[in-house]
Amino acid sequence: MPYVQVAGSPLAPEVRPIELYYRELGAPDGTPLLVLHGGWGYAFYPFDAQIAALPEQRVIVPDRTGYGKSPRIAALPPRFHHAAAAEHEAMLDALGIERYAIWGHSDGAVIASIMALRRPARVTGIILEALHLDREKPRSRAFFQMMRDDPDGFGPKVTAKLAAEHGDGWRAVLHAGGQAWLDIAATPDGDLYDGRLAELSVPVLVIHGADDPRTEPDELDRFARAVPSAELHVLAGAGHAPHSERATSAAATAAGARFLGRLNDRQRAGS
Repeated sequence: MPYVQVAGSPLAPEVRPIELYYRELGAPDGTPLLVLHGGWGYAFYPFDAQIAALPEQRVIVPDRTGYGKSPRIAALPPRFHHAAAAEHEAMLDALGIERYAIWGHSDGAVIASIMALRRPARVTGIILEALHLDREKPRSRAFFQMMRDDPDGFGPKVTAKLAAEHGDGWRAVLHAGGQAWLDIAATPDGDLYDGRLAELSVPVLVIHGADDPRTEPDELDRFARAVPSAELHVLAGAGHAPHSERATSAAATAAGARFLGRLNDRQRAGS
């Protein structure tokens, strides 16, 4: 199984060095694409269909610290999205990958945006699926509380999938994620990007479910106003993971493939 060692990670500053698990899929000599999972891990919403449809991409899929086969942590730090962005950059440095596109889902979409703001010269473009903007998400408060206090309440089918990826520590994974989002909501002023979204300078594709239960009213519209150059692809009937939902997976895959194809064409043209 592939692991990469980096000097350290702000997600687990006490562990130095730290070994991070990642999957490498697709074309070994292809254009790098970093796929970033959401708050329940990669295997819960896998990207198998998307990767199969992207023959030009060298796909890197890390388990960030706290998830899957990467080291476990008891709690996510404040500003954990920013910490994860720094961890992913260190991982890509260790793999010798200088320029890359990113497809991020949910928390992964937040992290992708932060990475594009931190190092825009390295990021060729970002796909933001099921993105978040607000710090305070009142419609999701009960969901985050269940993650923290009653993860078994999601039912046996859900918990079996989580256990398959995270082992006996799956409850701790959900607890940490739920607590982190409740902590974020406790300081609701501003957004998750320190008010910098308008500074995004890389190409952006937004893939979003019209019925995403984690989206607050006007959240997507405010993102579009902040980043007017973004291409929005809102899928009717889709929820929080359009790429893995049976009714919308093909449409999400096609939108992502078109976007990445344009980025690849641009790179080949040297622009």
